[in-house]
Amino acid sequence: MEKMRMESMDIVAQNVENIGNLFPDCITEARDENGKIQKVVDRDRLMQKFSHKIIGGGTTERYEFTWVGKNTSRVEANTTTNKTLRPCIEESKDWDNTENLYIEGDNLEVLKLLQNSYFNKVKMIYIDPPYNTGNDFIYVDDFAQNIDEYEEAKGSFDEEGNRLFKNTDTNGRFHSDWCSMIYPRLILARNLLADDGVIFISIDDNEQENLKKICDEVFGENNFVAQLIWEKKKKGAFLSKNYINMKEYILIYAKVNELFGGLVGEIVNKKETYPCIKTTNKDGIRIIHKGIKSKHKDKDYKILAGTCISSGNMKLTYMDNATIKNSILQNDIRIYSNWIYNQESLDKYFREGNLYITQDNYIRRVVKETRIKMLKDILTRVGDDEKAVSKFTFDTNLNNGGWGTNEDANEELHKILEKQYIFSYSKPVRLIAKLIQTINNRDAIILDFFSGSATTAHAVMQLNAEDGGKRKFIMVQLPEKTDEKSEAFKAGYKNICEIGKERIRRAGEKIKEEAGLNGQDLDIGFRVLKLDSSNMKDIYYSADEYDQGMLENMQSNIKEDRTDLDLLFGCLVDWGLELDKPYTIKEINGHKVHIYNDGDLVACFEKDLDMKTIDEIAKLQALRIVFCDNSFVDSATKINVAEHFKMIAPDTDIKVI
Repeated sequence: MEKMRMESMDIVAQNVENIGNLFPDCITEARDENGKIQKVVDRDRLMQKFSHKIIGGGTTERYEFTWVGKNTSRVEANTTTNKTLRPCIEESKDWDNTENLYIEGDNLEVLKLLQNSYFNKVKMIYIDPPYNTGNDFIYVDDFAQNIDEYEEAKGSFDEEGNRLFKNTDTNGRFHSDWCSMIYPRLILARNLLADDGVIFISIDDNEQENLKKICDEVFGENNFVAQLIWEKKKKGAFLSKNYINMKEYILIYAKVNELFGGLVGEIVNKKETYPCIKTTNKDGIRIIHKGIKSKHKDKDYKILAGTCISSGNMKLTYMDNATIKNSILQNDIRIYSNWIYNQESLDKYFREGNLYITQDNYIRRVVKETRIKMLKDILTRVGDDEKAVSKFTFDTNLNNGGWGTNEDANEELHKILEKQYIFSYSKPVRLIAKLIQTINNRDAIILDFFSGSATTAHAVMQLNAEDGGKRKFIMVQLPEKTDEKSEAFKAGYKNICEIGKERIRRAGEKIKEEAGLNGQDLDIGFRVLKLDSSNMKDIYYSADEYDQGMLENMQSNIKEDRTDLDLLFGCLVDWGLELDKPYTIKEINGHKVHIYNDGDLVACFEKDLDMKTIDEIAKLQALRIVFCDNSFVDSATKINVAEHFKMIAPDTDIKVI
């Protein structure tokens, strides 16, 4: 009986596929009567194929982009997490001094935890998410969902037990699952962007259209900046079935377009000359004052009134006689033409000595100040200088040297890790570093929450070494296991995070060595933080348990495996403080007191704190102070803490965990 039922289901699926072959616009994704999401036929759309009348006309039409699971994924972005970030000093580099972060864990949960600490502070986000090619693993965010709903696909698990889902193109919700994965992450990412910040997203043809629609909704159509085309290969795969794919896209959205400074393509500092006439401009008369220099071959000559000078599509008419002696105009003259500049601007350039008559008797201006030219929307492999540089070479003209290729990325990783094929589909440092250059900000916080092999971190360090910038990076990556048959596993990398961290270590040292004396202050370190369950146990006491006799016997609500540093960083996350600041430990009456960023937060997690010790801590005049619930020597001390702080440090905010 079960076999017959399964055969019937296969027939239905085959019929849906057949209809899809005839009418692809009639196929959508929806839940069936058993709650499973399948490819199904939209009945109204199908019947519309056979009718001249509107089918389903009672439904209100509106412009929208939706998919199965959209509402759930929207809610997911608004839910809080009960997880925390735990420091891992032993896997970090230069922990005490670095301002860079490497965070291991599900990026959805991490983005939630970063909301308070980095809200409106990140200048640039770059991500290279799964492209949904039919072979990608994507996150399954609804962990309460029955695993039988995913029985048709093979799963994988990271080291924390979070489930990854291989989104094959035979999956009935192929596009819906991908959209539901990216949607809440972009909502949370937008919150982190500064008002003048920008996000860059790499994507290919598989989900480009859906990603654009999602970004239009999340960031707003009016904040769309550009869709760049990146020439990613030196040569294509010539066995490709339909065409040779040489490109990928980079979608760019600003947080607030009016505040975003645009994409800088070139910064020009050298002296240049610009024409003052453009044929498409409105025509008119301008006065050119005596004293302007001429570069005509003759030092002494005259131009008669009515003289018309034309070259190609440029044209001007002298309306007065012009006398030039010793290469200097002797009288004011009027010239009729299609001027770029108004009279006020021309007068200013004249006073500055930046106007001159050309050897052909046109008018040009000398430009000495720094000029910014905007980025082109095609990122070619070969630059305007006809060079294709394989590694990042600093240039204020991004049009030079090309933008790097996949082959360059593979070679970079090979040289750094000294092994081939450790990581597939990484981006070249050249591409990411030049994208960072486009925002023209040397102090930016740069976030990548699909960090992969940590190309973005590499690019940040490399660019800082080149231009003296103080950019900081935040990398986020799920510790996805490497396949036991892979070269990465054979080389000792058990998960992707190990690859990324080792790349940053090696690349940083190499960059600093090449920079020499200029690299002495270069930050090539990073603090490793790992996503984990809450520091707190699920322990609850009723009100009558808090009498003075019970306090000393209460069980601690902190998990036994958590250290002071775990608790400190848990407080930073809860209180919304940045996670890259310096801290010290001071001993007060035999108790360790943690002082974070010169008193932004002070914490003491030790037991048996008496009032004398508390008074000394209060004298630190911290903005925030944290104690443990069982830190106090007795209940009277605990009760009187707030009153003592009111007297000694009335502006200090107190918290007991």
